[in-house]
Amino acid sequence: MKKWFKYVKPYLTSFILGPVGMIVEVIGEMFMPLLLAELINKGNDGLLTVGSSIGIAAKLIGIVLLMMAGGVAGAYFGAKASVNFAADLRSDLYAKIQQYSFANIDKFSASSLVTRMTNDVTQLQNFVNMLLRMALRSPGMLIGGIIMAVSLKPSLSVILAVTMPLMLVVLFVLIRIGFPRFEKLQKKVDKLNSTVRENVTNVRVVKSFVREDYEIDKFEEDNADLKSSGMNAVKVMIFMGPVMNIFMYVTVIAVIWSGHNIVLDGDMLVGDLSAFITYTTQILSSLMMVSMLFMFSSRALASAKRVREVLDEEIDINDINSSAEHVVSNGKIEFKNVSFRYYKHSEEAVLDNINLTIEAGSTVGIIGSTGCGKTTLVSMIPRLYDVDEGEVLIDGVNVKEYSLEHLRDGIGMVLQKNLLFSGSIEYNLRWGDADATDEEMIRAAEHSAAHKFVSTFSEGYSSSLEKGGANLSGGQKQRLCIARALLKKPKILILDDSTSAVDTATEAQIREAFATDLPDCTKIIIAQRISSVKDADSIIVLNDGKITGIGTHEQLLLGNEEYSEIYYSQMDRKEA
Repeated sequence: MKKWFKYVKPYLTSFILGPVGMIVEVIGEMFMPLLLAELINKGNDGLLTVGSSIGIAAKLIGIVLLMMAGGVAGAYFGAKASVNFAADLRSDLYAKIQQYSFANIDKFSASSLVTRMTNDVTQLQNFVNMLLRMALRSPGMLIGGIIMAVSLKPSLSVILAVTMPLMLVVLFVLIRIGFPRFEKLQKKVDKLNSTVRENVTNVRVVKSFVREDYEIDKFEEDNADLKSSGMNAVKVMIFMGPVMNIFMYVTVIAVIWSGHNIVLDGDMLVGDLSAFITYTTQILSSLMMVSMLFMFSSRALASAKRVREVLDEEIDINDINSSAEHVVSNGKIEFKNVSFRYYKHSEEAVLDNINLTIEAGSTVGIIGSTGCGKTTLVSMIPRLYDVDEGEVLIDGVNVKEYSLEHLRDGIGMVLQKNLLFSGSIEYNLRWGDADATDEEMIRAAEHSAAHKFVSTFSEGYSSSLEKGGANLSGGQKQRLCIARALLKKPKILILDDSTSAVDTATEAQIREAFATDLPDCTKIIIAQRISSVKDADSIIVLNDGKITGIGTHEQLLLGNEEYSEIYYSQMDRKEA
């Protein structure tokens, strides 16, 4: 509870005033039947006069106005408290996810994290709102109704002593059945969101392979699964309503049957019996509201559990052992006995005992077959993943001793998947340096061969990009991503197969820009094409997570079988 109180404390006034407003409404509901009983009794006895009628009517109007004020205040403050609670919780979730490493994100999956931030938080918001409006109102009506009913006729209250425990037992059973069903429902929401996200993200692939029908069938299957889980969960609530109504009607009939004999015997007035019936319905209605609250709490608890999992997740990459003094100043990189596994209990390592030194300011190429560990290797440098064994050093300092901010500030990455954000081209480029001048931005774009095509757009650098840069070609996206990295002016620049979609002439222009704009920067180029790394100071050959060769193009061509096989598969032997 202490962890949740953090989201209550700033809005404690609203959390208090909401239930207080509901209690005011309940107090009005307790006195209303008594005034109506007085009206009925006086009318039945022929004692009702104009003056007494006006007096009772005035009291009734006063109570109604009081109830209305309490109800409005309760609803307003309840909504205000729940909305702010959810907003702060969602902000903390988002901030926590921003701290996640790739491994943390892989554990939950992106679609599940989206569901937890949206659907699960909404479930908690609705529950908090309901809790503030009903947590005191329902028990207040229950306790107040019992007190008023017993004070009117203790002997008639025995009926309630019989039906209420039975009703509570049924409610308990229904809640026990409902809780696991709601938990399962949230998992099905996760699965459907994952299917939709995957389809929308890869819509171009789906259309190019004419797989729309398959994707529709896949969605229909997940949608039907969610519908089935939803119905199983809702059935409990559907069943609850009629069962509770049966208890209510049976109890009211029993009260009327017993009460009319008491009235005939002269031991109770007609108005008092009417008030007793009203209190009986209030008591049973409050039990129903409490049961609904518990039922909604079962889904809210399932959502709360999922939200807490995100907030309590231990972030495996952090600044615990870091020092604010360390900054990337030169860019020398060392791998010492580095091994890494994505699945920690796997026998086979993705990287196996890597020992490597990359001198500051040098240009290094990394080449190898698909899946050999190239991207994983460079991911260790900015700590996107942490090594399982060994250590990675930059300028002689273990990367774990750098703060993540200082470490990543000194490293520029152009990822294998070109990621751009919704917004203008300028907005995306300024991720590299928010304070860069327009001239610096244009210069970076010119050196990445992006300025030419950007200039053809009617709005130039103010042109809007769709999500992920969907309105650009693959080569255009790559060039903008490279321009963004150039604008950052990092000490270490990592290019992960980032020129695969541009022609060789453009690629040569970009390489020349690296030498011009970033002469002292350590450049690591991962590529599939030999031409992309041919002129590097040294080339690293990876195979199955191991380094099988290091040298210049000429040295590897003569002395490394894997490198020469890649080369001759891409080049005509006569050109060699």
